[in-house]
Amino acid sequence: MDNAAKVLVVDDELEIIDLMRDFLEAAGFQVVSANRGEDALAVLRQTTVDCVLLDVMMPGMSGFEVLREIRELGNVPVLILSARDADADKLRGLGLGADDYIVKSATPAEVVARVKTVLRRSGQTAIASSLLDFGRLVIDLTAREVRVNGESVPLTPREFDLLHMLASHPRRAFSRDELHERLWGNYGDPHTVTVHMARVREKIEVDPSQPRHLVTVRGMGYRFEGERP
Repeated sequence: MDNAAKVLVVDDELEIIDLMRDFLEAAGFQVVSANRGEDALAVLRQTTVDCVLLDVMMPGMSGFEVLREIRELGNVPVLILSARDADADKLRGLGLGADDYIVKSATPAEVVARVKTVLRRSGQTAIASSLLDFGRLVIDLTAREVRVNGESVPLTPREFDLLHMLASHPRRAFSRDELHERLWGNYGDPHTVTVHMARVREKIEVDPSQPRHLVTVRGMGYRFEGERP
């Protein structure tokens, strides 16, 4: 991780920070965080970061005010992450020097992909490793591709995100509600996790009825089993 790019995540919602930390670290990034604009600026004055993921609506300094200050400090890439989808906000953010504007309805995996794109454009080293290699099962985070025994297996974006979430935390048990909240937010029925899990098992398991990787935790949810070769 020493050579991995460092991302500063700025958001007053600790759940958002934790979620983005999980996905960014799984993709090989180092992550530092702040939940107020003033704290973010203090971090930037003390630490070199390669990218900033910045919320707009925060107590104290708004994200736009923080962005103005960041641009006075230097040219570090900044991606605005906002619940607001108004064109005026996007134009304001980009006009103040943001490199990208992402609405929070985007999946965490989409946000990570946008971070990688901005870092590539800026010439930064983005990730330490883009593969989760479990022998017969390989998850390529950069290409968003899954291979089983060397053969590419087509997954939908949500199926990939579900597998990525679990495989990034081997043997950690996730409840269905937690997986639903992390990947779908507050939208839809948590039962959709069960449906997507069944589809992913059909695609990656030798015997979906007795899964080797995507294991059911009785009375709770699921965990990923797999050791790196």
